[in-house]
Amino acid sequence: MNDSYLEVLRQYEGEVTGVRRGRGAWICEYPDGLKLLKEYRGTVKRLEFEDAVLGALEQQGICRTDRYVRNLEDGLVTAGPDGVKYVLKRWFSERECSLRDRREILFCTRQIAALHRGLQEIPWQEEWSLGSTVVPALSEEMARHSREMKRVRGFIRGKRRKTEFELRVMQSFDEYYGQALEAEKGLEPLDQNQAENRLFLCHGDLDQHHILPGNQEAVFIEFSQMHLGHQVSDLYRFMRKVMEKHGWDEYLGCAMLDAYDAMLPMSRNDRRCLYFLFLYPEKYWKQLNYYYNANKAWIPEKNVEKLKTLESQKEARRRFLSRIK
Repeated sequence: MNDSYLEVLRQYEGEVTGVRRGRGAWICEYPDGLKLLKEYRGTVKRLEFEDAVLGALEQQGICRTDRYVRNLEDGLVTAGPDGVKYVLKRWFSERECSLRDRREILFCTRQIAALHRGLQEIPWQEEWSLGSTVVPALSEEMARHSREMKRVRGFIRGKRRKTEFELRVMQSFDEYYGQALEAEKGLEPLDQNQAENRLFLCHGDLDQHHILPGNQEAVFIEFSQMHLGHQVSDLYRFMRKVMEKHGWDEYLGCAMLDAYDAMLPMSRNDRRCLYFLFLYPEKYWKQLNYYYNANKAWIPEKNVEKLKTLESQKEARRRFLSRIK
């Protein structure tokens, strides 16, 4: 990004008192707080969709978000003198959620439930379909990942000399692939019967990097993947990061579920969906997918270690799955 950002900032209300680089963008200091200026390559329809939802959340007073700032012409996108498009949005000094702090984890879990409760109160508008991210059904996405896993196994099976990574994949594949098929089959009826399993707005990319815990409420940022779907997929994504970090501690996992349920009671279908999401061996699929799309002649030691970690945590993960089934 060159100095054209200065011309862009002049198209917004308010005087900038300081600017610094950060997160591949410009962090701008205003008298009323921080704002983030960054390049934008998406559509205006997408921005209008996000702005409408975040505006509705703001009116509810449930949480703070990185809502976009409109320019002097009331637009969400501003072009620089070089033709590059930018967006300006609120920014915050709070740090992201620490996965080491159990109290903070439970606080953020309750905040996720509050966010979901607020999103449930926002009725879906048909015109948002043009700007919303299109996300396949959970079972369809699992089926695609399972096919990729099977393709990798076939490739490795055909190799005459196998690395340690490849040998470990061959030894563990049947067990994880069986879990993948069971999860996929279990989610199919939940995806098909939308009458009993209503869809709501979801953050779409919710992990510790996008939750900034404050004293009374959390800040949620980066809604670029927001869509209509299963809200428990947000909870699953955050919980999986936590569980992997804590060696699949079943007590912590159950405490997180209790914290969420106390704020937003989960239906039987919510719990079934969450179970099958956890049953699917996503971490295993990611390792195989990375291997297949990378230089197969050299596998970094860290990827071998990740397979070893999966094996060492297998029993703890099984206990957790038994608790939530």
